[in-house]
Amino acid sequence: MTLWNKRKIPPKCKTEDVNEPNLFREIFPYDEVSRIEFDNKIIPICPAEDIFITDTTFRDGQQARPPYSPQQIADLFEMLHRLGGPKGVIRQTEFFLYSNRDREALEKCLEKGFEFPEITGWIRASKDDLELVKEMNLNETGILTSVSDYHIFLKLNRTRREAMDDYLRVISDALDMGIIPRCHFEDITRADVYGFCVPFAIELMRLREESKIDIKIRLCDTMGYGVTYPGAALPRSVDKLVRAMIDDAGVPGSLLEWHGHNDFHKVHINAATAWLYGCSGANGALLGFGERTGNPPLEGLVIEYIALKGQDDGIDTTVITEIANYFEKEIGVHIPSNYPFIGSDFNTTQAGIHADGALKNEEIYNIFNTTRILNRPPGVTISDKSGTAGIAHWINTHMRLKEDNRVDKRHPGIAKIHKWVTGQYNSGRVTSISHEEMERQARKHLPEFFVSEFDRLKFRARELAAHLIEEIIEAPEMKSMGSELQEPLMKKLVEENPFIQFVYVTDMEGKKITRNITQVVDRAKYECFGLDEDFSNREWFIGPLKDGKIHVTDLYKSTITGVLCLTVSAPIRDEEENIVGVFGIDIRFEELTKVEDEE
Repeated sequence: MTLWNKRKIPPKCKTEDVNEPNLFREIFPYDEVSRIEFDNKIIPICPAEDIFITDTTFRDGQQARPPYSPQQIADLFEMLHRLGGPKGVIRQTEFFLYSNRDREALEKCLEKGFEFPEITGWIRASKDDLELVKEMNLNETGILTSVSDYHIFLKLNRTRREAMDDYLRVISDALDMGIIPRCHFEDITRADVYGFCVPFAIELMRLREESKIDIKIRLCDTMGYGVTYPGAALPRSVDKLVRAMIDDAGVPGSLLEWHGHNDFHKVHINAATAWLYGCSGANGALLGFGERTGNPPLEGLVIEYIALKGQDDGIDTTVITEIANYFEKEIGVHIPSNYPFIGSDFNTTQAGIHADGALKNEEIYNIFNTTRILNRPPGVTISDKSGTAGIAHWINTHMRLKEDNRVDKRHPGIAKIHKWVTGQYNSGRVTSISHEEMERQARKHLPEFFVSEFDRLKFRARELAAHLIEEIIEAPEMKSMGSELQEPLMKKLVEENPFIQFVYVTDMEGKKITRNITQVVDRAKYECFGLDEDFSNREWFIGPLKDGKIHVTDLYKSTITGVLCLTVSAPIRDEEENIVGVFGIDIRFEELTKVEDEE
Protein backbone atom coordinates (compact mmCIF):
# COMPACT_ATOMS: atom_id res chain seq x y z
CA MET A 1 0.00 0.00 0.00
CA THR A 2 1.39 3.41 -0.93
CA LEU A 3 1.57 6.37 1.39
CA TRP A 4 -1.05 8.02 -0.81
CA ASN A 5 -3.65 5.41 0.21
CA LYS A 6 -2.83 5.90 3.90
CA ARG A 7 -3.29 9.65 4.03
CA LYS A 8 -6.30 11.38 5.50
CA ILE A 9 -6.96 15.11 5.37
CA PRO A 10 -8.47 16.83 8.39
CA PRO A 11 -11.26 19.23 7.36
CA LYS A 12 -9.34 22.37 8.31
CA CYS A 13 -6.56 21.45 5.85
CA LYS A 14 -8.70 20.67 2.85
CA THR A 15 -8.04 22.43 -0.40
CA GLU A 16 -10.44 25.29 -1.06
CA ASP A 17 -12.01 23.90 -4.23
CA VAL A 18 -13.72 26.43 -6.47
CA ASN A 19 -15.89 26.17 -9.56
CA GLU A 20 -14.20 29.08 -11.33
CA PRO A 21 -10.47 29.88 -11.33
CA ASN A 22 -9.27 32.72 -9.14
CA LEU A 23 -7.19 34.75 -11.59
CA PHE A 24 -6.75 37.76 -9.26
CA ARG A 25 -7.98 40.14 -11.96
CA GLU A 26 -7.67 43.10 -9.59
CA ILE A 27 -3.90 42.43 -9.54
CA PHE A 28 -3.40 40.93 -13.00
CA PRO A 29 -5.78 42.75 -15.39
CA TYR A 30 -3.76 41.53 -18.40
CA ASP A 31 -4.69 44.46 -20.64
CA GLU A 32 -2.84 46.70 -18.18
CA VAL A 33 0.41 46.49 -16.24
CA SER A 34 -0.01 44.17 -13.25
CA ARG A 35 -0.65 45.86 -9.91
CA ILE A 36 1.22 45.61 -6.61
CA GLU A 37 -1.14 45.46 -3.64
CA PHE A 38 -0.22 46.24 -0.03
CA ASP A 39 -1.70 44.91 3.20
CA ASN A 40 0.71 47.10 5.21
CA LYS A 41 1.80 44.18 7.39
CA ILE A 42 5.55 44.23 7.97
CA ILE A 43 7.39 40.96 8.58
CA PRO A 44 10.78 41.09 10.35
CA ILE A 45 13.76 39.57 8.61
CA CYS A 46 14.46 36.00 9.72
CA PRO A 47 17.35 34.59 7.65
CA ALA A 48 17.69 30.89 6.96
CA GLU A 49 20.24 29.19 9.21
CA ASP A 50 21.99 27.66 6.21
CA ILE A 51 21.82 29.36 2.84
CA PHE A 52 23.07 27.83 -0.39
CA ILE A 53 22.77 28.07 -4.16
CA THR A 54 21.25 25.56 -6.57
CA ASP A 55 21.75 25.57 -10.32
CA THR A 56 19.43 25.22 -13.32
CA THR A 57 21.89 26.01 -16.13
CA PHE A 58 21.28 22.64 -17.79
CA ARG A 59 17.49 22.68 -17.37
CA ASP A 60 15.85 26.11 -17.41
CA GLY A 61 19.03 27.59 -18.87
CA GLN A 62 18.72 25.37 -21.94
CA GLN A 63 15.16 26.56 -22.56
CA ALA A 64 16.54 29.96 -23.53
CA ARG A 65 19.21 29.04 -26.08
CA PRO A 66 20.42 26.28 -28.40
CA PRO A 67 21.25 23.18 -26.33
CA TYR A 68 24.74 22.79 -24.97
CA SER A 69 26.70 19.81 -26.25
CA PRO A 70 27.31 17.00 -23.72
CA GLN A 71 30.98 18.02 -23.53
CA GLN A 72 30.10 21.66 -22.90
CA ILE A 73 27.78 20.58 -20.09
CA ALA A 74 30.53 18.44 -18.59
CA ASP A 75 33.00 21.34 -18.77
CA LEU A 76 30.56 23.82 -17.20
CA PHE A 77 29.61 21.28 -14.53
CA GLU A 78 33.26 20.99 -13.52
CA MET A 79 33.53 24.78 -13.32
CA LEU A 80 30.41 24.89 -11.12
CA HIS A 81 32.07 22.35 -8.85
CA ARG A 82 35.21 24.48 -8.56
CA LEU A 83 33.25 27.71 -8.16
CA GLY A 84 31.11 26.35 -5.32
CA GLY A 85 34.14 25.09 -3.40
CA PRO A 86 34.57 22.05 -1.16
CA LYS A 87 31.69 23.03 1.16
CA GLY A 88 29.20 22.87 -1.68
CA VAL A 89 27.92 26.43 -1.65
CA ILE A 90 26.52 25.45 -5.07
CA ARG A 91 24.63 22.51 -3.62
CA GLN A 92 22.78 20.95 -6.56
CA THR A 93 22.18 21.16 -10.30
CA GLU A 94 19.31 19.73 -12.33
CA PHE A 95 19.12 17.93 -15.66
CA PHE A 96 16.55 17.02 -18.27
CA LEU A 97 16.33 13.24 -18.72
CA TYR A 98 14.34 12.85 -21.91
CA SER A 99 16.78 12.58 -24.85
CA ASN A 100 19.88 10.51 -25.47
CA ARG A 101 21.81 13.79 -25.52
CA ASP A 102 20.45 14.69 -22.05
CA ARG A 103 21.43 11.32 -20.63
CA GLU A 104 24.87 11.38 -22.24
CA ALA A 105 25.58 14.76 -20.64
CA LEU A 106 24.32 13.53 -17.27
CA GLU A 107 26.51 10.43 -17.43
CA LYS A 108 29.58 12.51 -18.30
CA CYS A 109 28.96 14.59 -15.18
CA LEU A 110 28.24 11.60 -12.94
CA GLU A 111 31.55 10.05 -14.03
CA LYS A 112 33.41 12.95 -12.41
CA GLY A 113 32.33 11.69 -8.98
CA PHE A 114 31.85 15.14 -7.43
CA GLU A 115 29.91 15.44 -4.20
CA PHE A 116 28.87 18.97 -5.16
CA PRO A 117 26.90 20.07 -6.99
CA GLU A 118 24.69 17.01 -6.55
CA ILE A 119 23.04 15.97 -9.81
CA THR A 120 19.23 15.88 -9.72
CA GLY A 121 16.55 15.39 -12.34
CA TRP A 122 13.54 17.34 -13.56
CA ILE A 123 10.33 15.62 -14.68
CA ARG A 124 6.64 16.16 -15.22
CA ALA A 125 4.20 14.78 -12.66
CA SER A 126 4.10 11.39 -14.35
CA LYS A 127 4.95 7.89 -13.17
CA ASP A 128 6.54 7.16 -16.55
CA ASP A 129 8.88 10.10 -16.01
CA LEU A 130 9.77 8.76 -12.57
CA GLU A 131 11.11 5.64 -14.25
CA LEU A 132 13.67 7.83 -16.04
CA VAL A 133 14.93 9.09 -12.66
CA LYS A 134 15.18 5.53 -11.39
CA GLU A 135 17.03 4.39 -14.54
CA MET A 136 19.64 7.13 -14.04
CA ASN A 137 19.97 6.16 -10.36
CA LEU A 138 19.38 9.72 -9.11
CA ASN A 139 18.53 10.39 -5.46
CA GLU A 140 16.35 13.44 -6.15
CA THR A 141 14.21 14.94 -8.85
CA GLY A 142 12.20 18.06 -9.40
CA ILE A 143 8.55 17.39 -10.21
CA LEU A 144 6.38 19.95 -11.99
CA THR A 145 3.43 20.67 -9.69
CA SER A 146 1.76 23.85 -10.93
CA VAL A 147 -0.20 25.69 -8.23
CA SER A 148 -1.93 28.70 -9.79
CA ASP A 149 -5.44 28.51 -11.19
CA TYR A 150 -3.99 29.82 -14.45
CA HIS A 151 -2.19 26.50 -14.78
CA ILE A 152 -4.64 24.20 -13.01
CA PHE A 153 -7.82 25.37 -14.78
CA LEU A 154 -6.58 26.93 -18.03
CA LYS A 155 -3.62 24.65 -18.85
CA LEU A 156 -4.31 21.32 -17.14
CA ASN A 157 -8.11 21.60 -17.35
CA ARG A 158 -8.42 20.22 -13.80
CA THR A 159 -10.00 21.30 -10.56
CA ARG A 160 -7.77 22.09 -7.60
CA ARG A 161 -8.72 18.83 -5.90
CA GLU A 162 -8.01 16.80 -9.02
CA ALA A 163 -4.68 18.51 -9.55
CA MET A 164 -3.59 17.94 -5.96
CA ASP A 165 -4.65 14.28 -6.08
CA ASP A 166 -2.65 13.78 -9.29
CA TYR A 167 0.42 15.42 -7.77
CA LEU A 168 0.25 13.46 -4.51
CA ARG A 169 -0.01 10.13 -6.31
CA VAL A 170 3.18 10.77 -8.25
CA ILE A 171 4.98 12.12 -5.18
CA SER A 172 3.95 9.00 -3.24
CA ASP A 173 5.29 6.86 -6.07
CA ALA A 174 8.59 8.73 -5.83
CA LEU A 175 8.76 8.12 -2.10
CA ASP A 176 7.99 4.42 -2.65
CA MET A 177 11.04 4.34 -4.95
CA GLY A 178 13.18 6.06 -2.32
CA ILE A 179 13.51 9.20 -4.48
CA ILE A 180 13.49 12.63 -2.83
CA PRO A 181 10.77 14.71 -4.56
CA ARG A 182 11.36 18.42 -5.09
CA CYS A 183 7.93 19.83 -5.81
CA HIS A 184 8.03 22.83 -8.13
CA PHE A 185 5.18 25.13 -7.07
CA GLU A 186 4.92 26.61 -10.55
CA ASP A 187 3.45 30.13 -10.84
CA ILE A 188 3.13 30.62 -7.08
CA THR A 189 3.10 34.43 -7.37
CA ARG A 190 -0.31 34.17 -9.11
CA ALA A 191 -1.67 31.39 -6.92
CA ASP A 192 -4.25 31.20 -4.14
CA VAL A 193 -1.73 30.77 -1.34
CA TYR A 194 -4.10 29.73 1.45
CA GLY A 195 -6.70 28.16 -0.81
CA PHE A 196 -4.26 25.75 -2.46
CA CYS A 197 -0.53 26.22 -1.83
CA VAL A 198 -0.49 25.96 1.97
CA PRO A 199 -2.88 22.96 2.09
CA PHE A 200 -0.80 21.25 -0.59
CA ALA A 201 2.40 21.92 1.36
CA ILE A 202 0.79 20.56 4.54
CA GLU A 203 -0.03 17.34 2.69
CA LEU A 204 3.55 17.10 1.50
CA MET A 205 4.87 17.52 5.03
CA ARG A 206 2.52 14.76 6.20
CA LEU A 207 3.90 12.43 3.55
CA ARG A 208 7.40 13.42 4.61
CA GLU A 209 6.66 12.51 8.21
CA GLU A 210 5.17 9.14 7.26
CA SER A 211 7.89 8.18 4.78
CA LYS A 212 10.86 9.61 6.71
CA ILE A 213 12.08 10.98 3.35
CA ASP A 214 12.53 14.70 2.87
CA ILE A 215 10.18 16.45 0.44
CA LYS A 216 11.43 19.77 -0.87
CA ILE A 217 9.41 22.68 -2.22
CA ARG A 218 10.63 25.05 -4.91
CA LEU A 219 8.77 28.36 -4.93
CA CYS A 220 8.64 29.22 -8.64
CA ASP A 221 8.08 32.86 -9.52
CA THR A 222 7.38 31.76 -13.07
CA MET A 223 6.36 35.16 -14.43
CA GLY A 224 8.64 37.32 -12.30
CA TYR A 225 5.76 38.89 -10.36
CA GLY A 226 7.48 38.61 -6.97
CA VAL A 227 8.16 41.86 -5.07
CA THR A 228 10.21 42.69 -1.99
CA TYR A 229 8.51 45.90 -0.84
CA PRO A 230 7.73 46.04 2.89
CA GLY A 231 3.99 45.63 3.41
CA ALA A 232 3.31 44.14 -0.03
CA ALA A 233 0.47 41.62 -0.10
CA LEU A 234 0.18 38.03 -1.26
CA PRO A 235 0.48 36.43 -3.69
CA ARG A 236 3.29 38.70 -4.95
CA SER A 237 5.12 39.30 -1.66
CA VAL A 238 8.32 37.23 -1.53
CA ASP A 239 8.71 37.48 2.23
CA LYS A 240 5.10 36.44 2.91
CA LEU A 241 5.26 33.52 0.52
CA VAL A 242 8.32 32.17 2.30
CA ARG A 243 6.84 32.69 5.75
CA ALA A 244 3.50 31.14 4.72
CA MET A 245 5.36 27.95 3.87
CA ILE A 246 7.39 27.97 7.09
CA ASP A 247 4.91 29.33 9.63
CA ASP A 248 1.58 28.06 8.28
CA ALA A 249 2.47 24.93 6.32
CA GLY A 250 5.25 23.77 8.64
CA VAL A 251 7.89 23.43 5.93
CA PRO A 252 11.43 23.72 7.30
CA GLY A 253 13.34 26.52 5.62
CA SER A 254 16.08 24.05 4.73
CA LEU A 255 13.60 22.33 2.38
CA LEU A 256 12.56 25.53 0.60
CA GLU A 257 14.10 26.90 -2.57
CA TRP A 258 13.34 30.09 -4.53
CA HIS A 259 13.28 29.99 -8.34
CA GLY A 260 12.70 33.36 -10.00
CA HIS A 261 12.37 34.93 -13.43
CA ASN A 262 13.40 38.41 -14.49
CA ASP A 263 10.29 39.68 -16.30
CA PHE A 264 10.16 42.78 -14.09
CA HIS A 265 13.91 43.24 -13.41
CA LYS A 266 13.60 41.84 -9.87
CA VAL A 267 15.12 38.42 -10.27
CA HIS A 268 18.25 38.91 -8.15
CA ILE A 269 16.77 40.89 -5.27
CA ASN A 270 13.85 38.47 -5.01
CA ALA A 271 16.20 35.51 -4.59
CA ALA A 272 18.29 37.30 -1.96
CA THR A 273 15.13 38.36 -0.13
CA ALA A 274 13.94 34.74 0.00
CA TRP A 275 17.21 33.91 1.78
CA LEU A 276 16.63 36.73 4.28
CA TYR A 277 13.17 35.46 5.23
CA GLY A 278 14.10 31.84 5.86
CA CYS A 279 14.36 30.09 2.46
CA SER A 280 17.65 28.18 2.35
CA GLY A 281 18.01 27.62 -1.37
CA ALA A 282 18.28 30.20 -4.14
CA ASN A 283 18.14 28.75 -7.64
CA GLY A 284 20.06 30.40 -10.48
CA ALA A 285 21.66 29.77 -13.86
CA LEU A 286 25.00 30.79 -15.32
CA LEU A 287 24.74 34.22 -16.95
CA GLY A 288 21.07 34.30 -15.93
CA PHE A 289 20.04 32.21 -18.95
CA GLY A 290 16.51 30.91 -18.51
CA GLU A 291 13.14 30.86 -20.18
CA ARG A 292 12.08 34.31 -21.52
CA THR A 293 13.88 36.92 -19.40
CA GLY A 294 15.96 34.42 -17.46
CA ASN A 295 16.74 33.28 -13.93
CA PRO A 296 18.90 34.78 -11.17
CA PRO A 297 22.47 34.94 -12.55
CA LEU A 298 24.32 32.29 -10.60
CA GLU A 299 27.52 34.32 -10.59
CA GLY A 300 25.55 37.19 -9.02
CA LEU A 301 24.18 34.88 -6.33
CA VAL A 302 27.73 33.79 -5.53
CA ILE A 303 28.81 37.39 -4.89
CA GLU A 304 25.61 38.07 -2.90
CA TYR A 305 26.23 34.97 -0.79
CA ILE A 306 29.71 36.21 0.17
CA ALA A 307 28.35 39.69 0.93
CA LEU A 308 25.60 38.34 3.20
CA LYS A 309 27.74 35.72 4.94
CA GLY A 310 30.85 37.90 5.26
CA GLN A 311 33.03 34.97 4.17
CA ASP A 312 33.57 32.97 1.00
CA ASP A 313 33.25 29.44 2.45
CA GLY A 314 35.75 28.11 -0.07
CA ILE A 315 34.17 29.72 -3.14
CA ASP A 316 36.71 30.26 -5.93
CA THR A 317 35.45 33.51 -7.43
CA THR A 318 38.10 33.55 -10.16
CA VAL A 319 36.22 30.69 -11.83
CA ILE A 320 33.52 33.25 -12.72
CA THR A 321 35.94 34.77 -15.24
CA GLU A 322 36.84 31.33 -16.59
CA ILE A 323 33.16 30.61 -17.11
CA ALA A 324 32.67 33.91 -18.96
CA ASN A 325 35.65 33.17 -21.22
CA TYR A 326 34.32 29.68 -21.92
CA PHE A 327 30.88 31.00 -22.89
CA GLU A 328 32.42 33.49 -25.28
CA LYS A 329 35.18 31.40 -26.84
CA GLU A 330 33.86 27.84 -26.73
CA ILE A 331 30.10 28.31 -26.88
CA GLY A 332 30.01 31.51 -28.92
CA VAL A 333 27.82 33.53 -26.55
CA HIS A 334 28.02 37.31 -26.84
CA ILE A 335 28.20 38.82 -23.35
CA PRO A 336 27.18 42.50 -23.19
CA SER A 337 30.23 44.58 -22.35
CA ASN A 338 28.55 46.18 -19.31
CA TYR A 339 27.26 42.90 -17.83
CA PRO A 340 28.15 42.87 -14.09
CA PHE A 341 31.20 40.86 -13.02
CA ILE A 342 31.86 39.30 -16.46
CA GLY A 343 31.30 41.89 -19.20
CA SER A 344 34.44 43.09 -20.93
CA ASP A 345 33.95 46.63 -19.58
CA PHE A 346 32.23 46.04 -16.24
CA ASN A 347 35.28 47.36 -14.36
CA THR A 348 36.47 49.79 -17.01
CA THR A 349 36.34 53.52 -16.33
CA GLN A 350 35.31 55.45 -19.44
CA ALA A 351 34.58 59.00 -18.34
CA GLY A 352 37.75 61.09 -18.77
CA ILE A 353 37.72 62.61 -15.30
CA HIS A 354 37.05 59.20 -13.74
CA ALA A 355 39.78 57.57 -15.79
CA ASP A 356 42.26 60.06 -14.35
CA GLY A 357 41.23 59.06 -10.83
CA ALA A 358 41.37 55.34 -11.65
CA LEU A 359 44.92 55.67 -12.94
CA LYS A 360 45.97 57.38 -9.71
CA ASN A 361 44.29 54.77 -7.48
CA GLU A 362 42.08 52.01 -8.88
CA GLU A 363 40.10 51.76 -5.62
CA ILE A 364 38.41 55.09 -6.33
CA TYR A 365 36.28 53.69 -9.15
CA ASN A 366 36.55 49.87 -8.83
CA ILE A 367 33.83 47.97 -6.91
CA PHE A 368 36.40 45.72 -5.21
CA ASN A 369 39.78 44.23 -6.03
CA THR A 370 38.64 42.63 -9.27
CA THR A 371 42.18 41.45 -10.01
CA ARG A 372 42.30 39.27 -6.89
CA ILE A 373 38.63 38.29 -6.64
CA LEU A 374 37.78 37.75 -10.32
CA ASN A 375 41.19 37.68 -12.00
CA ARG A 376 40.04 40.73 -13.93
CA PRO A 377 42.31 43.80 -13.71
CA PRO A 378 40.44 47.11 -13.95
CA GLY A 379 40.71 48.94 -17.23
CA VAL A 380 40.49 52.46 -18.58
CA THR A 381 39.68 53.78 -22.01
CA ILE A 382 42.30 55.07 -24.42
CA SER A 383 43.09 58.79 -24.70
CA ASP A 384 45.89 61.00 -26.00
CA LYS A 385 47.86 60.24 -22.84
CA SER A 386 47.77 56.44 -23.12
CA GLY A 387 50.92 55.92 -25.20
CA THR A 388 51.93 52.62 -26.79
CA ALA A 389 52.15 50.95 -23.35
CA GLY A 390 48.55 51.94 -22.59
CA ILE A 391 47.36 50.66 -25.96
CA ALA A 392 49.16 47.35 -25.50
CA HIS A 393 47.64 47.08 -22.03
CA TRP A 394 44.18 47.72 -23.49
CA ILE A 395 44.68 44.99 -26.11
CA ASN A 396 45.94 42.45 -23.57
CA THR A 397 43.22 43.21 -21.03
CA HIS A 398 40.32 43.61 -23.45
CA MET A 399 41.16 40.40 -25.25
CA ARG A 400 42.18 38.55 -22.07
CA LEU A 401 45.44 37.40 -23.59
CA LYS A 402 47.55 35.10 -21.43
CA GLU A 403 51.22 35.69 -20.63
CA ASP A 404 52.62 33.62 -23.49
CA ASN A 405 50.36 35.35 -26.01
CA ARG A 406 50.41 38.96 -24.82
CA VAL A 407 51.18 41.68 -27.33
CA ASP A 408 54.23 43.86 -26.70
CA LYS A 409 54.12 47.66 -26.94
CA ARG A 410 56.82 47.42 -29.64
CA HIS A 411 54.57 45.40 -31.96
CA PRO A 412 54.24 47.26 -35.31
CA GLY A 413 50.45 47.06 -35.04
CA ILE A 414 50.55 48.92 -31.71
CA ALA A 415 52.56 51.73 -33.31
CA LYS A 416 49.97 52.05 -36.07
CA ILE A 417 47.09 52.20 -33.59
CA HIS A 418 48.98 54.79 -31.53
CA LYS A 419 49.48 56.88 -34.66
CA TRP A 420 45.73 56.74 -35.35
CA VAL A 421 44.90 57.75 -31.75
CA THR A 422 47.34 60.67 -31.89
CA GLY A 423 45.78 61.80 -35.15
CA GLN A 424 42.35 61.84 -33.57
CA TYR A 425 43.43 64.26 -30.85
CA ASN A 426 45.56 66.37 -33.19
CA SER A 427 42.34 66.92 -35.14
CA GLY A 428 40.64 68.39 -32.07
CA ARG A 429 39.02 65.37 -30.43
CA VAL A 430 38.29 65.79 -26.70
CA THR A 431 36.42 62.55 -25.84
CA SER A 432 38.07 59.23 -25.01
CA ILE A 433 38.39 56.50 -27.64
CA SER A 434 35.50 54.04 -27.38
CA HIS A 435 36.09 50.31 -27.09
CA GLU A 436 34.28 49.78 -30.36
CA GLU A 437 36.72 52.14 -32.12
CA MET A 438 39.69 50.46 -30.47
CA GLU A 439 38.48 47.03 -31.46
CA ARG A 440 38.10 48.12 -35.10
CA GLN A 441 41.66 49.40 -35.08
CA ALA A 442 42.91 46.23 -33.37
CA ARG A 443 41.16 44.02 -35.91
CA LYS A 444 42.73 46.06 -38.70
CA HIS A 445 46.29 46.14 -37.38
CA LEU A 446 46.40 42.98 -35.21
CA PRO A 447 44.20 40.51 -37.14
CA GLU A 448 46.12 37.50 -35.84
CA PHE A 449 44.57 37.98 -32.38
CA PHE A 450 40.97 37.74 -33.56
CA VAL A 451 38.72 34.86 -34.54
CA SER A 452 36.86 35.90 -37.66
CA GLU A 453 33.10 35.55 -38.05
CA PHE A 454 33.83 33.03 -40.77
CA ASP A 455 35.94 30.97 -38.37
CA ARG A 456 33.16 31.10 -35.79
CA LEU A 457 30.66 29.86 -38.35
CA LYS A 458 33.01 27.05 -39.34
CA PHE A 459 33.33 26.00 -35.71
CA ARG A 460 29.55 25.98 -35.18
CA ALA A 461 28.97 24.14 -38.46
CA ARG A 462 31.48 21.45 -37.47
CA GLU A 463 29.85 21.12 -34.04
CA LEU A 464 26.33 20.78 -35.46
CA ALA A 465 27.44 18.27 -38.08
CA ALA A 466 29.34 16.16 -35.55
CA HIS A 467 26.28 16.02 -33.30
CA LEU A 468 24.21 14.83 -36.24
CA ILE A 469 26.49 11.91 -36.99
CA GLU A 470 26.89 10.95 -33.31
CA GLU A 471 23.27 9.86 -33.10
CA ILE A 472 22.95 7.90 -36.35
CA ILE A 473 26.05 5.73 -35.94
CA GLU A 474 24.57 4.30 -32.71
CA ALA A 475 21.49 2.97 -34.53
CA PRO A 476 21.32 -0.85 -34.77
CA GLU A 477 20.65 -0.51 -38.50
CA MET A 478 23.99 1.22 -39.01
CA LYS A 479 25.87 -1.26 -36.84
CA SER A 480 24.49 -4.15 -38.91
CA MET A 481 26.55 -3.11 -41.98
CA GLY A 482 23.65 -4.34 -44.09
CA SER A 483 22.92 -1.75 -46.76
CA GLU A 484 19.27 -2.78 -46.97
CA LEU A 485 18.88 -1.74 -43.30
CA GLN A 486 21.14 1.30 -43.47
CA GLU A 487 19.71 2.97 -46.55
CA PRO A 488 16.18 3.72 -45.20
CA LEU A 489 17.72 5.40 -42.17
CA MET A 490 20.09 7.39 -44.37
CA LYS A 491 17.28 8.48 -46.71
CA LYS A 492 15.31 9.74 -43.72
CA LEU A 493 18.36 11.68 -42.54
CA VAL A 494 18.71 13.39 -45.92
CA GLU A 495 14.99 14.19 -46.14
CA GLU A 496 14.97 15.80 -42.69
CA ASN A 497 18.16 17.82 -43.22
CA PRO A 498 18.24 19.78 -46.51
CA PHE A 499 21.83 20.88 -45.86
CA ILE A 500 23.04 17.29 -46.38
CA GLN A 501 24.33 16.79 -49.93
CA PHE A 502 25.40 13.14 -49.93
CA VAL A 503 25.56 10.22 -47.44
CA TYR A 504 27.38 6.92 -47.81
CA VAL A 505 28.85 3.91 -45.99
CA THR A 506 32.10 2.14 -46.84
CA ASP A 507 33.46 -1.16 -45.64
CA MET A 508 36.90 -1.51 -44.05
CA GLU A 509 38.53 -1.55 -47.48
CA GLY A 510 37.08 1.84 -48.35
CA LYS A 511 34.52 0.37 -50.82
CA LYS A 512 31.13 2.09 -50.89
CA ILE A 513 28.39 -0.43 -49.99
CA THR A 514 25.33 1.85 -50.14
CA ARG A 515 23.60 3.30 -53.15
CA ASN A 516 23.79 7.03 -53.88
CA ILE A 517 21.58 8.83 -51.37
CA THR A 518 21.37 12.55 -52.08
CA GLN A 519 18.92 15.42 -52.30
CA VAL A 520 16.57 14.90 -55.26
CA VAL A 521 17.99 17.90 -57.12
CA ASP A 522 21.49 16.46 -56.94
CA ARG A 523 20.71 12.85 -57.81
CA ALA A 524 21.75 13.02 -61.47
CA LYS A 525 25.07 14.61 -60.57
CA TYR A 526 26.16 11.51 -58.63
CA GLU A 527 25.62 8.95 -61.41
CA CYS A 528 29.39 8.60 -61.69
CA PHE A 529 29.52 6.96 -58.24
CA GLY A 530 28.55 3.30 -58.17
CA LEU A 531 28.68 0.53 -55.60
CA ASP A 532 32.21 -0.55 -54.71
CA GLU A 533 33.60 2.91 -55.48
CA ASP A 534 37.00 3.02 -53.75
CA PHE A 535 37.40 5.84 -51.20
CA SER A 536 40.30 4.30 -49.27
CA ASN A 537 42.64 7.21 -50.02
CA ARG A 538 40.27 9.91 -48.78
CA GLU A 539 41.03 11.91 -45.66
CA TRP A 540 37.55 11.39 -44.26
CA PHE A 541 37.99 7.58 -44.54
CA ILE A 542 41.50 7.39 -43.10
CA GLY A 543 40.86 9.72 -40.14
CA PRO A 544 38.22 7.66 -38.25
CA LEU A 545 40.24 4.45 -38.71
CA LYS A 546 43.34 6.07 -37.20
CA ASP A 547 41.84 7.23 -33.92
CA GLY A 548 38.32 5.79 -33.83
CA LYS A 549 36.80 9.26 -33.51
CA ILE A 550 34.49 11.49 -35.49
CA HIS A 551 36.42 13.28 -38.22
CA VAL A 552 35.50 16.68 -39.70
CA THR A 553 37.32 17.91 -42.79
CA ASP A 554 38.25 21.47 -43.61
CA LEU A 555 35.98 23.32 -45.99
CA TYR A 556 36.36 22.45 -49.67
CA LYS A 557 34.60 23.15 -52.95
CA SER A 558 32.58 20.13 -54.07
CA THR A 559 33.64 18.85 -57.50
CA ILE A 560 30.12 17.48 -57.96
CA THR A 561 27.93 20.48 -57.07
CA GLY A 562 30.44 23.32 -56.98
CA VAL A 563 29.34 24.55 -53.54
CA LEU A 564 31.37 24.97 -50.33
CA CYS A 565 31.18 21.75 -48.29
CA LEU A 566 32.63 19.87 -45.37
CA THR A 567 32.59 16.14 -44.77
CA VAL A 568 31.84 14.56 -41.41
CA SER A 569 32.73 10.90 -40.99
CA ALA A 570 32.70 8.44 -38.13
CA PRO A 571 33.61 4.81 -37.50
CA ILE A 572 30.73 2.33 -37.45
CA ARG A 573 31.15 -0.18 -34.65
CA ASP A 574 29.45 -3.53 -34.11
CA GLU A 575 28.00 -4.68 -30.79
CA GLU A 576 31.50 -5.72 -29.63
CA GLU A 577 32.80 -2.19 -30.37
CA ASN A 578 34.90 -3.39 -33.32
CA ILE A 579 35.16 -0.90 -36.19
CA VAL A 580 33.39 -2.45 -39.19
CA GLY A 581 32.97 0.49 -41.56
CA VAL A 582 32.91 4.26 -42.03
CA PHE A 583 29.85 6.48 -42.38
CA GLY A 584 30.25 9.79 -44.23
CA ILE A 585 28.09 12.88 -44.75
CA ASP A 586 28.85 15.68 -47.21
CA ILE A 587 27.29 18.91 -45.96
CA ARG A 588 26.64 22.20 -47.71
CA PHE A 589 28.29 24.76 -45.45
CA GLU A 590 26.06 27.71 -46.39
CA GLU A 591 22.85 25.74 -45.83
CA LEU A 592 24.08 24.45 -42.47
CA THR A 593 24.92 27.93 -41.19
CA LYS A 594 21.40 29.06 -42.14
CA VAL A 595 20.00 26.33 -39.92
CA GLU A 596 22.26 27.51 -37.07
CA ASP A 597 21.01 31.09 -37.49
CA GLU A 598 17.38 29.93 -37.36
CA GLU A 599 18.00 28.08 -34.10
